[in-house]
Amino acid sequence: MSALWPYWFRPWWLLLLPLLGWLLWQLWHRQKRAGRWQMILPPAFHAALLSGGNGRDSKLPWIALGVAWLLTVFALLGPSWERVEQLSQKPADPLVVLLELTPEMLATDVQPNRLEQARRKLFDLLQNRCDAQTAIVVYAGSAHTLVPLSDDLATSRNLLDALKPSLMPEAGHRADLAVVKALTLLQQAALGDGRILLIGSSLTEQERLEIRRALSGKSTQFLMLGIGTAEGAPITQDDGSFLKDEQGAILVPRLDDAGLKAFASDLDGHYRHARLDDADLRELGLLDGPRNLRNDGQTLRLDTWADQGYWLLLPLLLLAACAGRRGWLFCLPLLLALPQPSYAFDFQDLWLRPDQQGQHLLMQKRPAEAAQHFEDHQWQGVALYEAGDYTGAAQRFAEGNDAHAHYNRGNALAKSGELEAALDAYDQALERQPDLRPALTNKALVENLLKQKQTPPAAEPDKASSEEPQTPPQESPSSAAAQPSSTGEPKTEGEDAQSTTEQQP
Repeated sequence: MSALWPYWFRPWWLLLLPLLGWLLWQLWHRQKRAGRWQMILPPAFHAALLSGGNGRDSKLPWIALGVAWLLTVFALLGPSWERVEQLSQKPADPLVVLLELTPEMLATDVQPNRLEQARRKLFDLLQNRCDAQTAIVVYAGSAHTLVPLSDDLATSRNLLDALKPSLMPEAGHRADLAVVKALTLLQQAALGDGRILLIGSSLTEQERLEIRRALSGKSTQFLMLGIGTAEGAPITQDDGSFLKDEQGAILVPRLDDAGLKAFASDLDGHYRHARLDDADLRELGLLDGPRNLRNDGQTLRLDTWADQGYWLLLPLLLLAACAGRRGWLFCLPLLLALPQPSYAFDFQDLWLRPDQQGQHLLMQKRPAEAAQHFEDHQWQGVALYEAGDYTGAAQRFAEGNDAHAHYNRGNALAKSGELEAALDAYDQALERQPDLRPALTNKALVENLLKQKQTPPAAEPDKASSEEPQTPPQESPSSAAAQPSSTGEPKTEGEDAQSTTEQQP
């Protein structure tokens, strides 16, 4: 670009120049029609009644309007006569984590399940990489960016807590789509450099073929962390039953340890089997210190044009001040003080689903607000229970048909004083899961309370003995509050009591 002829940022604003000619022609035509009064009125009245004063046309407003219009257009064009050097900071050691979020991740061959172990590994990894850029992509039949490249540890932890396979819109195994999305993230934020860590248990032949094709010719390092065991374990569903295939056989997903290791080796990558300690992450080079592995970012120098159109606003403001009537300049501070329009918009809507927002509010001890955000009926029941709306909680729990939903409904009904309805809810819970110990305990307590209500009042000396059964040693349904579990499903304190009882000898 010539030093005399500027570079234009927005050349399409030149379309306003023909509009200036049309506007000037309209004004001239209007003034010509107004000039006919000079032929009608006596010359002595021209100075007082005609806008032109002495009757002669003034061209100064036209010139001022034309100059102001041209200055505005040229300012909008964004002229630039020089290039400036800008520094772009390249993120240090960017890493994209691909997390499998299929039903196979709920297998219990590792305790409590594969997804929980993967979540703990990610927590450890993020804690160690607090000064580096890390992105998280989840995949099943489709791939979705959970967290872009960022060092925001708190946001990543909150989003990971809410993950479960039922959130994925499509079922299947498409780790290749997650790899493509990871490469896109690295290209946008790190110019293609960085590493990819895949956490899963198996890869199909189609996935391996597409991953090889996506990584072909790329310098991105590919790492894999296997979750599970070679023996595998069934997948437990929400109702307590095991997941089955189309033929009715129980699915037992197994870790393809040898196949994943060979595949990573073919891509010049590394594979490790997940362990309870952090040795697996350390062997993959993910826990190295920031000064040992990372280069603390690279500074890129980019030349770009500097928009200098704002200088043309100064003469434009001067023209506006001179052309304005007396006293108009004092209105400029009022224009600057005009309130900005407000919009009903929540920044969390960009990143968090309504159920995730509700869970955050529930963790902040704001159950009434959480109930308004939850879309899941069981979670709504949990929030309403915590807020003290036991009738509403019972209605929400009634929309579920598994053992825990009926058990939670029984607790809410008992809390609201509907003991007979609570007893029926406990019966339905035990029909679906006969070994649900909290339901057995609370049912016995409710039956005891009903018997006490049906027993006629005793004499005054026996009053103390009749009140003793009202404080049983076990927790009553009126105090068994529903709480969210670590897997994102509603549970109750009674369930915690169950696990504690089973561990006792």
